[in-house]
Amino acid sequence: MTDQAPSKRRSAFAELTVTDVRRLTADSVEVAFTVPPELREQYDYVPGQYVALRKDLEVGGETREYRRSYSLCAPPRTLPDGSGEIRVAIKRDLGGVFSTWANERLQAGDRIDIMNPAGAFVSRHQSTSLNHPEALAAEVRNEDVFVAVAAGSGITPIMAIVRTLLTENPNARIDLIYANRSAADVMFLEELADMKDAWPSRLAVHHVLSREQRISPLLSGRLDSEKIERLLGAVIRPEHVDEWFLCGPFELVQLVRDSLADRGVPEDRVRFELFTTGAAREVEGQRGRAVVESSGPSFEVGFTLDGLQGTVQSPVAARETILNAALRVRPDVPFACAGGVCGTCRAKVVEGSAEMDENYALEKDEIENGYILTCQSRPTSERILVDYDA
Repeated sequence: MTDQAPSKRRSAFAELTVTDVRRLTADSVEVAFTVPPELREQYDYVPGQYVALRKDLEVGGETREYRRSYSLCAPPRTLPDGSGEIRVAIKRDLGGVFSTWANERLQAGDRIDIMNPAGAFVSRHQSTSLNHPEALAAEVRNEDVFVAVAAGSGITPIMAIVRTLLTENPNARIDLIYANRSAADVMFLEELADMKDAWPSRLAVHHVLSREQRISPLLSGRLDSEKIERLLGAVIRPEHVDEWFLCGPFELVQLVRDSLADRGVPEDRVRFELFTTGAAREVEGQRGRAVVESSGPSFEVGFTLDGLQGTVQSPVAARETILNAALRVRPDVPFACAGGVCGTCRAKVVEGSAEMDENYALEKDEIENGYILTCQSRPTSERILVDYDA
């Protein structure tokens, strides 16, 4: 097994064609894209990773660029003609411009810029590299026990992870706790039922519905700390679980993490991903948020990207992030969520120091080795040099 995330590739966008848009619920769709044979290597991925979508949309008479990250919801697939296929699920967010557009207007034949897959929300119960999800079965024992906890659209990466584990690891047994408001809000309802039928002794799905009464009181109502504790005591035995996958809103993921920590579950057995933290975005498109020039002191922000050096002066009074500063002089600096969640803007500090506000993407060993999320980091030394290629 390895504790390393999949190999880091240069983040780059390519324009892909939508081949199918399938309605999942009243507020969510599954979207399929074709990957040309010449790009298949760049778009191979390990189940659990995500892609960033980029599109110029007109809102209120003004056109601006929108970037949103969505998890890949199916294992990698190669089509008969040698092309590849990737699939994401997009749930409409209240007031969300991109997600509303995707649910109402996106259709087959449209073309969208998509960044190649990234992310470390993948199983550590494996020795694998990109393009080899079958290596999940490389190390098995009499039984490998996994638990996944998801809420709403948090099911999307879980679908790819669970299906791959069940397909490639004959000893895998999985419990999935999936929270929604009602049965009508359950994404991939039919697929989950089919998976239960295909692996009846190895997959158990526990639907928790907050606004719909179920036969078991344990599966009715909001998935709060009390219910989590009861589920961990009555349904799941944490001490026997090899790996946990948590995906959903910050509050739920943190509740489960706290409960597992209280029960002595080792931190390295718990994999988690957040879709949002509610953090404000501080970058605009590919330009970077403008700053007011000042005659006062400035930080010197240097960075390496694709082997090329860049430098920009960042006024101390502006309190801008390293990412924002870099974007002002080089528009291809990689980023997606700008909220400390996805990890696309990851870079290594090779000179100077920085303070990171939030981190929901980097592992402890990455931080110890000097990596930061540049969208959340501000210089604390007169000069700082970061390496996006590291």
